[in-house]
Amino acid sequence: MSNKITSEGVKEQAGFLFADSGRWIGSHWLQILIAIGIAIGIYLILAAVKGWGSRLHDHGGERGGWRTLLGRTIAKTGNFFMIMVAAKLVSGYADAPPMVETTITFLFTIAAVFQAAVWARELILGFIEHRTEADDAHGDALGSAMGIIRLFVSFAVFAIALVVVLGNLGVNVTGLVAGLGVGGIAIGLAAQGIFADLIAALSIIFDKPFRKGDSVHYDGTSGSIERIGLKSTRIRSFDGDQRTISNRNLLDKEISNNTRRDHRRQNFPVGVIYQTPPDVCARIPDMLKEIVEEHEASFVRAGFTGFGASSLDFEVIFDNAGPDYAEFYAKRTAIGIGILQRFNDEGIEIAYPTQMTFTANAAGEAIDPYPADRGGDADQATATTIRGS
Repeated sequence: MSNKITSEGVKEQAGFLFADSGRWIGSHWLQILIAIGIAIGIYLILAAVKGWGSRLHDHGGERGGWRTLLGRTIAKTGNFFMIMVAAKLVSGYADAPPMVETTITFLFTIAAVFQAAVWARELILGFIEHRTEADDAHGDALGSAMGIIRLFVSFAVFAIALVVVLGNLGVNVTGLVAGLGVGGIAIGLAAQGIFADLIAALSIIFDKPFRKGDSVHYDGTSGSIERIGLKSTRIRSFDGDQRTISNRNLLDKEISNNTRRDHRRQNFPVGVIYQTPPDVCARIPDMLKEIVEEHEASFVRAGFTGFGASSLDFEVIFDNAGPDYAEFYAKRTAIGIGILQRFNDEGIEIAYPTQMTFTANAAGEAIDPYPADRGGDADQATATTIRGS
């Protein structure tokens, strides 16, 4: 038996439908009136639920919580779907003939599948917008990304809805599904680089490792995020030049976001000369702590670290709260000058690289280069102390 649709077949089926409908209305008019009344009641209930969803969405605004997302989804319920739900629920009560029942079922299936697609689209887009709520830092990138996401999500859900409807109508959709799959693979392979950067851009927008204006460092590059695009990110380096890197390559690197620091730490090494008395050396850690606290920095530790080539080495470690580098820079300068001032007041000499030369005779014995008579052998040399930075 052929299932080919022809104009004659359509006319014949339409004739049967009108004929059956006429006989049905004539013999079941009372049940039909009651069914229509019930259907109107069902439609009004569904319309009230839709209105409640609209109010819930309006109350929460465009970027509210999950209640707002639910209200937004319900508010997208279509009138045709509500009519077909009401008709489907009362068609059995009115004892509709098979042709009318089949028509109602056919229309209800189309309405239900596409309404489900609309709901799914709103839920997905609402979830994505909820993940990016209050995120104005990405500017144009977020708007462009949301436009592409809406396009992809709409195409996907309505393509699935179309396949489901055709499948319920008895159409063989195997070839259609295979064609969509092959076409998707071909497009993906042809534009895999673009899609990789696009997905990376979406990852930046949703995961938020950094935002526009953040100060970041990766590899040997430091700078401020100037623009996050769908293909690349532009960074204004501290030297003034603009650097561009693809989003995919950027996310493959370890990125330090200096803007999100909760503090900045400084390790200050200080060396004093070997002639410094031990009791004075013992007081140096407390001196360093006092200097740091005088400048309202957070003291971490201070102490002796080792015997250097030309100095007794100490260090002081302190933190400055917050990410502000200018404030940290000024405080570090003030603490350094404070250490110098305190050491000068205490008579502590800061060491610098020193080299000493000794004079010896032919036997290798050390001799005084400046004997009392200022004389000496010609093979004797003068001992000198050379100091330099």
